[in-house]
This record gives sequence, C-alpha cells and structure tokens, in this order.
Amino acid sequence: MAAAAVAADAKIEKFRDAVAKLDEISENEKAGCISLVSRYLSGEAEQIEWSKIQTPTDEVVVPYDTLAPAPEDLDAMKALLDKLVVLKLNGGLGTTMGCTGPKSVIEVRNGFTFLDLIVIQIESLNKKYGCDVPLLLMNSFNTHDDTQKIVEKYSNSNINIHTFNQSQYPRIVTEDFLPLPSKGQSGKDGWYPPGHGDVFPSLNNSGKLDTLLSQGKEYVFVANSDNLGAIVDIKILNHLINNKNEYCMEVTPKTLADVKGGTLISYEGRVQLLEIAQVPDEHVNEFKSIEKFKIFNTNNLWVNLKAIKRLVEADALKMEIIPNPKEVDGVKVLQLETAAGAAIRFFDNAIGINGPRSRFLPVKATSDLLLVQSDLYTLVDGYVIRNPARVKPSNPSIELGPEFKKVASFLARFKSIPSIVELDSLKVSGDVSFGSGIVLKGTVTIAAKSGVKLEIPDGAVLENKDINGPEDL
Repeated sequence: MAAAAVAADAKIEKFRDAVAKLDEISENEKAGCISLVSRYLSGEAEQIEWSKIQTPTDEVVVPYDTLAPAPEDLDAMKALLDKLVVLKLNGGLGTTMGCTGPKSVIEVRNGFTFLDLIVIQIESLNKKYGCDVPLLLMNSFNTHDDTQKIVEKYSNSNINIHTFNQSQYPRIVTEDFLPLPSKGQSGKDGWYPPGHGDVFPSLNNSGKLDTLLSQGKEYVFVANSDNLGAIVDIKILNHLINNKNEYCMEVTPKTLADVKGGTLISYEGRVQLLEIAQVPDEHVNEFKSIEKFKIFNTNNLWVNLKAIKRLVEADALKMEIIPNPKEVDGVKVLQLETAAGAAIRFFDNAIGINGPRSRFLPVKATSDLLLVQSDLYTLVDGYVIRNPARVKPSNPSIELGPEFKKVASFLARFKSIPSIVELDSLKVSGDVSFGSGIVLKGTVTIAAKSGVKLEIPDGAVLENKDINGPEDL
C-alpha cells in the first residue's frame, strides 16, 4: 500500500507541475482540477456498506401532498419569490439530437425553444407577483459564446439574466496521467467541463454568488435546461424557508424506464444520493428493483445560497468522483466529474421531496420531442401542461429508429404530429413517414422492410396495429 501511495503522490506532483503551466485557465480552475485528481488518485472513495443503507422516512423524503399550501396573500407570495433565483444548467450541446449549438435552443413547441419557455415562465411570474426572480444560466466553454448572443433577444424582458461559465478542466491522458493540452492538443478537444457538481464552486468563483447574497436572495432552484417540468414551485420554496432546509432534492416514483436513476437513502444518520455506479455488483439488481428503491433523483435541486458559500469556502463539497473515459484522436483520456445531487450529504437539514411525475419531463431524444409536441400537452404561459383527456398516469412509451434521431429528419418525417392521447406504446423502425391528422391508439408497431419506403396516409387511425408494409394499413 505504501508503495502505491508514493506512486500516486509522484503522479499528482507531475500533474500539478504540468497544470501550473496551462495559461488557458484561471488559478481557481487549476486548484479545483488538481484537488479532484488528488482525491481520485489517493483512492479516498468510500465504499458504501450495503447493510447500513436505510429507506428514508417521510421526515427525510417528504411527500409533496403533505406540504403546507403556499400563502394566498400576494404580498407574502412576492416576499417569498424575491428570495429566489432560478439557475438552469446550460452546458450541454444539441449534438445527440443532430443540432449545433446549445441544446437549450432546440425548438420544443410552437416555435419556442427551451430557453424561450424558461424566460416566458419567469416573466409571467415576475409580472403576476411584482417580484424580481433572476435567471442564471451556467454555460460550459462549449455553449458560452452562442448563449451570449442568444440572450440578447431577451433584453426587453422583465427579468435579469446572468450567465457564467462552469470550470474548464484539462482532459487527462490515461497512460501517463498528464493533461492532454500540455501534450500539444491546443483545441477544445483538450478540455472538458467537470459535470454539474461544479455549479457550486463556479457560482462562487464567478462572483455571482456574492452579488445574489447582497441582493437578499436566499435560495437557488437548479435544474437541467431540458427538463420542461422543472418550474418554480412556491409550495416547495415556502416549505424550505419555514423549515430551514439547506438543500432539497426533488424525487419522483420510479417506473421501469428509470431503474438506473440515482436514489435517496439514509446512511449513518444523513440523507445521501446513491448512484448505480456506487452499487456493488451483487446488489445491482436489488438497486434496480422498484420495490426497495422506490424513488429517483429528477435533478431539480433547491439550495440555500449562504450554505453554498459556507461549504465552498471551507472546501467541504467532496462529492463522489465519476470517472468518464473517452478517446480523443485515438488517445485514451479520462474526465473526472461530479454531480450536484451528490452534494446533498454535506448540507444541514437536507431533505428530498417526493413529487409528481409532471415535474420531470426531460427531452433527451426526438421520441421525447414527439410527446411534448403532440396533443398530450398544451402550452400555457410557457408552461407545458398535460392534457386532462389522457386517462393513464404514465406517458406512452415511444421508440423511434435511427432514421428519426436528428431533429431535422424527425420533423421531415411527420407532416403533423399524430394524436397520441390514447396511445400506450409506439415502435417505429426503417424508412417510415407520417401524413397529417393521424391518430395512434393502444400498441402500434410500424416496421418498414429494408429498402422500402413506408408512408402512413393522412387521417389514418391505427389502433393496436402491427404494420410491416402498405398491405397492413
């Protein structure tokens, strides 16, 4: 063991010397990156002792239905909202959906992008209550320049929009543990943003945290910019302020689609996030079961700003490190990342709130876009609201083949989005395109044979159908 520790120390020293020479990043970024690498190499990852895991009680993971109603008095509402800041994680690119630029500028519905909807929501809140809820966007170096240009179009809105960058760390060459940029990789490929756990130090390093505190702000509501369900909830804010909870993670009941999502546990007297990567192999199936671990993290987080300041300054936020191996031009590299949800165990009086599924509506693929552009939802004041005509609590399951993966190809294959209010599941594969005014119900499978173009005609009503060619229509 001693020999391994000496070797790790030598690696850390070499890494530290190489990072010191990188002029592209700040001293704060250098320190953060070195600290992450030191923790990773010294192997201080604590193993979870499975027998110590306890299911959290309703005091720790509070059922949403038991929250006190928000005050009805407008002045009281204004006073609450004036303590709030909304922060959207805006570091991701739209590449997986075939789009260039930040993912938040993909059009979601009626020509509005994710960012448009977020701005409209906060605008209507500020207008309704006469409050001043600012919007913060945490960008990565991948999305910063584009986002700066895009937010200019909101300059006449009644909200203050602040942008700041999350840290930029050098990718690490696996073979000798040196930073990739110091080996001649000078472009963007030499760097990475170290996960959204970085939101706390970056908020502080950017100076935004001090500005917000000086304005009397108390809580930040952090969410992914692609989660259309992550809207300001005054009941939650009211609960946290009244109960002095420094941190709250919104969770929601697991379905079979969410078995890999992180869950909240009670462990040695504190609430903490348990991710699938931390689970010993022999317990993975148990982790995935909906019986024992009934909830998962939506990544809607509410955090007290003074507590962030205190913990960042004490360098106390030592979240579990997620190693993410990649390859750049044939060179194997490592990205060390952390997640914001894992910070829950460092905050005092931290809780989960077990809320409705409607607060978790992420758009990760064009199949999700089909859901939110369909008659299953309507748009009111920037809020995506589910159609009450849908009787089933869960959404239909939708699988689209690779022909639909890019937003442009997806849009080109639908003359109009079909009605899916009564759909249970849809599977589409091959070269399929849809006319207008189509209705899908029950379980529908459409599989075009290789080399055959299959067009579903205008006005078709498909209920519990298995379609392999025009003859099945």
